[in-house]
Amino acid sequence: SLPADILKIDMQFVHKIVENPKSLAIVETIIELARRLGMKTTAEGVETEEQLRILNELGINYVQGFLLARPIPEEEISLLLI
Repeated sequence: SLPADILKIDMQFVHKIVENPKSLAIVETIIELARRLGMKTTAEGVETEEQLRILNELGINYVQGFLLARPIPEEEISLLLI
């Protein structure tokens, strides 16, 4: 098996971190656990500035989501790689 070095946090937790203390606690715990294990963390589904702010405060390493970029059509990807 391949060694795991990045732990992804599902968007189901990320979407609720602003209004749901339990989701916030879960995300905070995942980030801390990953840090202790020497792993990086990626939060999926980041859609708001508030979510991004909270995740940055918690020490997230990477984020993915519509706040940063929308999906790119396949035919446009090659233009970015040139």
